Formats: sequence, C-alpha cells, structure tokens
Amino acid sequence: MFQPTLTEFELGTAVPRPSEGPAVQMPADARPPFSKIADGSIITLFDKTPAPAGPDDVVCPHFVELKWANGCNFDCAWCYLNGTFRFRPMGKAPYMKDFDRISKDLREYFQEVTKPSLLNSGELSDSLVFEGNGSALTKHIVPMFKSQDRHKLLVVTKSANVGKLLRSDSQERVVVSFSINAEKVAKRWEKKAPSPAARLKAARKLAEAGYKIRIRLDPIVPIEGWEKEYKAIIDAIFRNVKPERITLGSLRGLQSTINFSEDRSWTEYLDDSSNWGKKISFDKRYEMYDAIIEYIWETYKFDRISLCKETIRMWERLCLDHKHMKCNCTL
Repeated sequence: MFQPTLTEFELGTAVPRPSEGPAVQMPADARPPFSKIADGSIITLFDKTPAPAGPDDVVCPHFVELKWANGCNFDCAWCYLNGTFRFRPMGKAPYMKDFDRISKDLREYFQEVTKPSLLNSGELSDSLVFEGNGSALTKHIVPMFKSQDRHKLLVVTKSANVGKLLRSDSQERVVVSFSINAEKVAKRWEKKAPSPAARLKAARKLAEAGYKIRIRLDPIVPIEGWEKEYKAIIDAIFRNVKPERITLGSLRGLQSTINFSEDRSWTEYLDDSSNWGKKISFDKRYEMYDAIIEYIWETYKFDRISLCKETIRMWERLCLDHKHMKCNCTL
C-alpha cells in the first residue's frame, strides 16, 4: 500500500494515518457562513450529509449550491437525477429557472456573504447544458460573477462545448471541473455524453487560456481490466492538463436512483449498503483507490487528491486526512 509522508504530500491532502479517537467535524472556518438565501430555491447550503460521527459515516463538506437550472440531457445510466426528478412530468429534461429570481438572490448573496466562497452550478444540472441556446450559463450567470471580486463560480460538466466560456474571459471568477471516466465505462454507461477524449480536449483549451481545471474521476467502476483502463485515462488526463486537484469517487446509488434508472446493469457491482445508498464493497473500493492514488503519485508526482462521498474508515485506511480535505466542491 502507498504510504505518503508529510514531506511528500501537502498538508490537507494526504498525511499519515490519524491517531485513534472520535471523528472531528470540518473546521468551522471551512464551512460557508450561511444556510440559504430567501427560501433556498436558488442558493442554499448543501447539507444533506450530516457531520460524520462514526467510521462508517461519509465525509462531505457542506458547499454552496447555485440551483440556477435543473436537469440534464446526457442521460448517464447511474445519474442520481433519475431519482431526484422522478415526480416531474418531464423527468430530467433540463430547464433554466426564472432569471430575475436568480439575479436577485445572487445579488443578495454577493452583498451579504463577505467571506470568499465557491458556488457549485452543477449539482442539479450539467453546468454547460444550455451553451447552445439562450439560457447559457455564460450568458446569464458568468457575467454576474465577473461583476464582483469576492466569490467564484464552479462549473461542473461532462460537456465539450466550451467555446462561449473561452470567449467570456472569466478566468479569475470561474473554476471548471470535468467529470471523466475510463473510456470503456463511459462508452457503456455515459452514452449521450461527449467521449472522455473530447472532454479532455475541452479541458486543455480552457487550461491553456488560464482557467483552473479540476477533475472528478467518478464513478470508478471495477469492470474487467479496471486497473489498466483507469491508468490509461489518468495518462490521458495528464497529457492534456495538470489539474488543480483530482477528486475520486466510486460507483454508488441511492435506492431512488436505482429504482428509476432504465439501464440498471451497473448495479451488479453494488454489494454493500450504507447510509448513502448502495456501494461497491469496502475492500474493492480500497483496492481501486489505492492503486489509482499510487499510480498518480508514482507516475506524475501529483498529490492534490481527495475522495467523494467516502467514509472516515476509507479515508483513514488510505492514510488521507479528511479533517483538512479540499475536494471538488470546496474553495
């Protein structure tokens, strides 16, 4: 197993195994200083994951959601929006919310929240889902972030349509996170999304223009030959960009997601139950994370690695420090 040291890794990414004792909540100064704007329908704190109290509780720092749009047309088999929007007549079909309301709540947030923060625009939709029409994020939301100098916008996407973002000249106010997967995994379960190669080409264009790029390698799936497949996509990532950080996540599914997914073939890999739905077994998740983290470090000397929706037990088994984490959705 890979054993990092403080001289190899920066504090806050990976450190020697913590001493035994009760779990520690995220430091107060790491949490955004508010809960919601108005009724929370546009801007709210993502707090669906309680502060971890035991080894099998998941770690997820509460982050700020900018719920400017709902839905996505990429139709990934395991998308949690299958369950989240199960009662909508149009299902996951994307739509933008009323811009006057978005604008009002954003202006209030900019005025009231003085501590710099990162607003996630891709939790309930792909951030770039509307780049081909009049509801584009780059038309409505990005200019508002450029109008102030305190807060940043997190773009979370599988899209390769980044032309308008490139032309927006918003490098100082926008951080872009690409969700990537192994080629075989994407081809089988992310059929309507651009290929991983296309996403990485888009990431390279943005990086060359000065944008900070993050990578979500998520969900990792233990298909046959998974180690070779994920090493290949890691090589592809580093051929194109050097990310600001990489967040790893393994395949998981809330029961509502599973129930309303048309293609459930991916569920054959889920054999553990947790307080965050069904997961791959602990031992297999550990095997995958450990191999991937070690490969990234040994090959690219890259240490800014975090986990998504993982338990304290997993963080500690991997010798990662969940108390000072900096993952995809944090500033």
